Amino acid sequence: MIEFHAPAADAPQLALSPLHRAAVLTLRHLAEAGPIGLTPNRAIKRYFVTWAAEAFNWPGYTADELYAINKVLNEHDFPPLAILHDLLLAAKLARHRKGFLHITKIGKDLLEHPGSLWITLAQHLLLSAGHDDMMEIEWVSVLNAVNVEAHSGVTDKQFCARLTGSDDKDYHIKSLVYVHVLRPLSWLGLLHEARQNRNERFFTKTALWPLTLTFGGGSQLSSVTKH
Repeated sequence: MIEFHAPAADAPQLALSPLHRAAVLTLRHLAEAGPIGLTPNRAIKRYFVTWAAEAFNWPGYTADELYAINKVLNEHDFPPLAILHDLLLAAKLARHRKGFLHITKIGKDLLEHPGSLWITLAQHLLLSAGHDDMMEIEWVSVLNAVNVEAHSGVTDKQFCARLTGSDDKDYHIKSLVYVHVLRPLSWLGLLHEARQNRNERFFTKTALWPLTLTFGGGSQLSSVTKH
């Protein structure tokens, strides 16, 4: 049994989540500055992508890092913004209307309740990560695994091998586990990601982990199904 808990609105641990920070900034921009323009393909227009890159200051995707490989920034050049855009729509915090992204009543309400906003983002992000063509994720088992393995720190290679039984050289599976398990938990602020070297990342639980997650029973591992 695993229970998620909404942090208190003034919990300083919420600052550990780049996704929460980006959602607050985007919803506040929508509430105060008005709707955000969309391209004909319903992507966020460049002016906001440029603003977001500076304002979000997302680890690994700072404005300097993004402009080092892009002359101009479109939504797909800034993956965290693209995923946040999808989450805002899925959670009905924002909607598309007449070529613009608008904040909804739910979005305005949750902007005033940061802890509940974090829970909403967590539920939708993990749900979307758990329904992928390449992996079928049982989040109860996975979170129990992370709770044990990342207690004193674990590399992505070690965690992947422990979770899936894959070979150290199975880079495809390692990449899937990172993208669909470790990265979402890091974006939510539950894990801290640090680079060991060019090919390996090191993960530890943050102070937000015990604040938002309660574990009951054992922490037995079960495998992630690979397709």
